[in-house]
Amino acid sequence: MVHIKSLALALAALVSLGGCGSIASSTNSLSDDRLKSEAAGSLGLSPGELSLLNRRTEGTNTFYAVKGRDGKEYNCVLNGGNLLSFGMTNPPSCKRKGS
Repeated sequence: MVHIKSLALALAALVSLGGCGSIASSTNSLSDDRLKSEAAGSLGLSPGELSLLNRRTEGTNTFYAVKGRDGKEYNCVLNGGNLLSFGMTNPPSCKRKGS
């Protein structure tokens, strides 16, 4: 009987953890301007020098691409900005496309 209770508890924990990613994705509060601003800070540019090409959110991460006035493109990952992180973010990781 104890084994069944342990299994049921483990299954409940797994189901609840699977829902966290869904909650994080659906409560993402990052605007396009915020993403450009965060990327600009990471790249040493001003937000006005960047345009947002695309974005997608998976769990607590937002993946996005920006393009500078000079034509260089960067892929960025920003963690946070949702209910699970209380809206706080970590600095983005941005790398030049193709490198």
